[in-house]
Amino acid sequence: MNSTDPSERLQNARLLLVTDPRPDLVERVAAAVRGGVDIVQLRDKRASTQELLSLAKKLNEVCEDASALFTVNDDVELARLCGASGVHLGQEDGPVEFARRSLGAHALVGRSAGSVDEALEALQEGADYLGIGTIYATPTKPEGEVAGPALLREVARAGLPVPWFAIGGITFETAREAAGAGAWGFAVVRAVLDAEDPEAAARELRSFLDHSTS
Repeated sequence: MNSTDPSERLQNARLLLVTDPRPDLVERVAAAVRGGVDIVQLRDKRASTQELLSLAKKLNEVCEDASALFTVNDDVELARLCGASGVHLGQEDGPVEFARRSLGAHALVGRSAGSVDEALEALQEGADYLGIGTIYATPTKPEGEVAGPALLREVARAGLPVPWFAIGGITFETAREAAGAGAWGFAVVRAVLDAEDPEAAARELRSFLDHSTS
């Protein structure tokens, strides 16, 4: 059984689901956490804090029922209002210190990083976990803008003391290579949310990482 302490649950996390707007999102997230998603990150760059608050509260409840962690992308105020476990900050977002001061000492604060140097800088800031990428091409990131599995090997060699998740184009076709390159965990969107069976999709993706679980 998972610990109720967010920081302890984070240490065992391997699969992070980043959401996108869709009408059946709550049902799909519920299925995904049943399949082994450890962290759900609510991301909707178009909607306001107030527009997302009801959805955030529902997703937080779904995650709590499954002993999964729930975080919010960028929006520290939304994370505070809905009682999320924490917030994920991009490179251009505010400082980790501000987020932790706003959310409390036990809140989880993640940070995106596109290089080992950015990852080390995020650790100096006090980030609890990292999203590393973009690794593979996605609809929003063409091939020329991605780092490839070489970045995962570099980060793995750096021996970071916090969990980190390969993000960007992680699919059933790329997951084995990403895991082989040393990825601690995966951050996924469409591979789970677009699946006919999100629970089965999450379980299969998690299986690529079984070698690194205790």
